[in-house]
Amino acid sequence: MENPNNVIILGSGCAGLTAAIYTARADLAPLLIEGIQPGGQLAITTEVENFPGFPEGIQGPELMEKMKKQAARFGTRFVSGNVTRVEVGRRPFTVEVEGERFQAKALIVATGASAKFLEIPSERALIGHGVSACATCDAFFFKGKEVVVVGGGDTAMEEATFLTKFASKVTVVHRRDSLRASKIMQERAKANPKIRWIWNSAVVEIQDPAKKQVTGVRLKDTRDGGERDFPCQGVFIAIGHEPNTGFLKGQVELDEKGYLVLKKGTQASVPGLFGCGDIHDVRYKQAVTAAGWGCMAALDCERYLAEHA
Repeated sequence: MENPNNVIILGSGCAGLTAAIYTARADLAPLLIEGIQPGGQLAITTEVENFPGFPEGIQGPELMEKMKKQAARFGTRFVSGNVTRVEVGRRPFTVEVEGERFQAKALIVATGASAKFLEIPSERALIGHGVSACATCDAFFFKGKEVVVVGGGDTAMEEATFLTKFASKVTVVHRRDSLRASKIMQERAKANPKIRWIWNSAVVEIQDPAKKQVTGVRLKDTRDGGERDFPCQGVFIAIGHEPNTGFLKGQVELDEKGYLVLKKGTQASVPGLFGCGDIHDVRYKQAVTAAGWGCMAALDCERYLAEHA
């Protein structure tokens, strides 16, 4: 505690590990807190085919393990566990990880955002085996297949419209009889001949975990409670994301949805605190853009420390 770290990085997804590689190569000896899900969202992703440098594709966990080894090679230190509390009102900053306290001159926050799921057992069992929360990431694997999109907001309309480029049929399942999406997004989706609609219905089960593939969904009518099975080969959950910023509330500026607000480059409202990846990115949400933001945060952090040595 008497000798604070130059920089502590929170999060071990693409953004956090890229920031670690760059700050370590700058001889800043970063300390990285891995978080509740080491490797971030790619750690639960199967095939990754759109990350540059892997023409044959690569498994998500393998990609993250390679990035971690690269960061470790240049001197990044790792601490397992989840951040439970931070203090950024005075310097050095304090980070608490499950009771253990660390201090740092600068902080890079890359804790990401978690896709909201339906929270049914069959859903978790089939993530990466036909269940996805990212059409941009996984639509390619559903060429010529029939898929279901769950949701009624802009995210669901974007996912459904994008999926029509690959799937033979896209069926949107929504709990109500009207959409929450913006008018232009609704009109675009409703005008697409490949998109069908199932109203007043909720997905209560995804079939079939025993086969380790999606064969259909069980739908429950939200009006009369009746249930029926609907065949499909893929399910995309599009009910939004939630940024992992709970530990920052009241200390750093967040937007109305809880995303970190960046003021200049990657610097947040507190000088010396930088953000990168899905914690602030509400638009792109890709592994490669997260890595780019991680690089930017590391460079901004390096300049900050040079000016405030």
